[in-house]
Amino acid sequence: MTSQVAQVRLQLTSHLGFSGRRGREPWPTVSTMILRLVLALNFFPSIQVAENKILVNQSPMLVVNNNEVNLSCKYTYNLFSKEFRASLYKGVDSAVEVCAVNGNHSKSLQSTNKEFNCTVNLGNETVTFYLQDLYVNQTDIYFCKIEVLYPPPYIDNEKSNGTIIHVKEKHLCPAPQSPESSKPFWALVVVNGVLAFYSLLATVALSNCWMKSKRNRMLQSDYMNMTPRRPGPTRKHYQPYVPARDFAAYRS
Repeated sequence: MTSQVAQVRLQLTSHLGFSGRRGREPWPTVSTMILRLVLALNFFPSIQVAENKILVNQSPMLVVNNNEVNLSCKYTYNLFSKEFRASLYKGVDSAVEVCAVNGNHSKSLQSTNKEFNCTVNLGNETVTFYLQDLYVNQTDIYFCKIEVLYPPPYIDNEKSNGTIIHVKEKHLCPAPQSPESSKPFWALVVVNGVLAFYSLLATVALSNCWMKSKRNRMLQSDYMNMTPRRPGPTRKHYQPYVPARDFAAYRS
């Protein structure tokens, strides 16, 4: 800016005839001097406007296949030794602030919306926003905004055309199980198989013991039934005493 103003002053001095050496160049007329002053005054605002204007360039569209994307915003302004703010907005009306960074190139502080996973990287005339874990419903248009906070005056960029971020739905395929993850499964299968085998053996052994004990009881019962027994004393049944009749008495 200072060099441009010095050049304009030299040009005005030369055009107006103030070359430092009198008598070598004719003095211009009054109308010529007024015309040159008007042109010079019109030249100064153009320099001021170019100095206080920030232009931001973004990619028109980004397609997201793996739920993450890098959005780079290129700006035409020297932010060195200035306090600035770079932010990313979502929506046509820029209603949602995704993330932002405040400070300067030596020290900065980032802030992120809780619905986004966003980090900011400051580069030379470029601000890159790293968006991760994007969802399909976050497909929208995103705008970069650059603001100079200090020193005055406050300057921000004109709203750019924005970048449409299209998040495609990710179809998850079942990943093949690695040998490391299948080891616990097979260990559980082996343990269950061993327990089932021992349970079967125990059941068969108990069944055999029960059958043998039952067979022994049946044999002992049959042996006891076939053993001859000693006859015990028989009880005599006596007839009640009836006196004998004397039939001779009746005869006489």
